[in-house]
Amino acid sequence: MSRSLPRRVVAEFLGTGFLVAAVVGSGIMGERLAGGNVALALLANTVATGAALAALILAFGPISGAHLNPVVSLLAAFEGGLPGRETIPYVFGQFLGGACGTLAAHLMFGLPVISPSTHARSGPAQVFSEFVATFGLICVIGGASRQSTQAVAAAVGAYITAAYWFTASTSFANPAVTLARCISNTFAGIRPGDVPWFIVAQFAGGGAAALLFHWLGASPQTHAEKVRLDPGRGQ
Repeated sequence: MSRSLPRRVVAEFLGTGFLVAAVVGSGIMGERLAGGNVALALLANTVATGAALAALILAFGPISGAHLNPVVSLLAAFEGGLPGRETIPYVFGQFLGGACGTLAAHLMFGLPVISPSTHARSGPAQVFSEFVATFGLICVIGGASRQSTQAVAAAVGAYITAAYWFTASTSFANPAVTLARCISNTFAGIRPGDVPWFIVAQFAGGGAAALLFHWLGASPQTHAEKVRLDPGRGQ
């Protein structure tokens, strides 16, 4: 059954909010329990994020396509899978949801509601890492989305789990998540001044991946496009 735009935007808001709450909250919990072992804290952060992402795609995929990422939504609009007039509400819902996810994580752990991060994530290596991370994410989504929501959930969750470890930036790969993390002075935070280059790299990486799929003759087809064209496939 086709969902109205407000319901789909709420799904994007909730999905992105829970995703950021998982990222920030697990970072706080991991750091508190790791006893100063940064690798152990990162592992806890990684596992929680990958698991939460897979679960959220399964939960919200049949409703909104579970983009949970402005790069994904803009590319879906470019591919014709998301009407242009719906793109801004999707992206707004994602950014607002991400910010609320950070606030929720802070409240759960008794921290100041907003605390600008001082965690430096700068330099060419970190920025290039975000390009690579987002390029890979869009490639994974583009391939897996031609199968099923279950395939997307498993593939994206697994990819982000791995990308935490093989990229120097720990794979933000999402402008809404990046911006939300700059108001959290915790393990998962990023300095506000480092955010713009991360976001530029993310959009560049996503765009490059989309161009690659065009060249390969296998343009990414989002779950949202499948549902719009054939509502029965959303189940």
